[in-house]
Amino acid sequence: MTAEKDLHALLATMHPELREGEYVYALWPHGKPLAGAISAAVREAEGLTVVLPRKEADSLGLSYDFVAAWITLQVHSSLEAIGLTAAVSAALTEAKISCNVLAGFHHDHLLVPVADAERALEVLHELVSANGEHKPAPELVLRSEEPADRPAILALTAAAFAISPASGEHVDGEPEEVKLLARLFECQEYLPAFSIVAELDGEIVGHVISTRGWVGELELLGLGPIGVVPRLQRHGIGTALMNETVARANTAGERGIALLGSPEYYSRFGFVPSTSLGVAPPEAGWAAHFQLLPLAVWPGGVSGTFRYADPFAG
Repeated sequence: MTAEKDLHALLATMHPELREGEYVYALWPHGKPLAGAISAAVREAEGLTVVLPRKEADSLGLSYDFVAAWITLQVHSSLEAIGLTAAVSAALTEAKISCNVLAGFHHDHLLVPVADAERALEVLHELVSANGEHKPAPELVLRSEEPADRPAILALTAAAFAISPASGEHVDGEPEEVKLLARLFECQEYLPAFSIVAELDGEIVGHVISTRGWVGELELLGLGPIGVVPRLQRHGIGTALMNETVARANTAGERGIALLGSPEYYSRFGFVPSTSLGVAPPEAGWAAHFQLLPLAVWPGGVSGTFRYADPFAG
């Protein structure tokens, strides 16, 4: 395969790919034979620098300060190509993301702070789009979920909730939202028309589900979880899923939608504190964040405690 030299072609066709795991830079002990899964090495007058998986460095007792995510630019760039590193570095610099570049024979590799990995991928995808042919932007398709979509939806949800919305901390193991969603797909309160995916260029990039809930005998919808792939969060996909849910609910003659979430965010869709409509949250401690959207056929005079689908009880 011929290596590409043209900068515009390189930027338009590169495919940034995140390598699994965390990587570190470490100084290799002088005189010690190389061992372990070393991914790169640079010899300097002061010693040998190695780049290797963090777990490997820990097992070898090597010290390090910088923990990185490894992104490979999947385009065969010529070693004589001019400007690729500069263009990529400039884009990441503008986004205030530090970057260390390793050039291989076939590809360039970027090591960025692990906390900035998703944002770095987003910046790189934007760089690709800015240098591509002027094609119409891919259309966001909203459609009902199908059983074959579920593995992709669960993977998306795991990524979306890898950082807890409550604590802001990384979640150890599988997020609870993934387990809940898997149970909702199989429960009696599952409503196919209200499990909606957002698809972009054939990739499922967002999902929202609403299942049957009640206040006394009055049937309502209980919304959640809702998730968007991290690299495309704050791009309007969540808003599109919410608007589609509300539109479908009104068309179906639903009375209202309840959810637990940020009042600042969900008020833009017309949600109000549930207690202002006579509806108590399932848990008293939720009062500040439990909200309800009365739809076109909201009956008024409602009083009682909202009850979610059975899987929420777990």
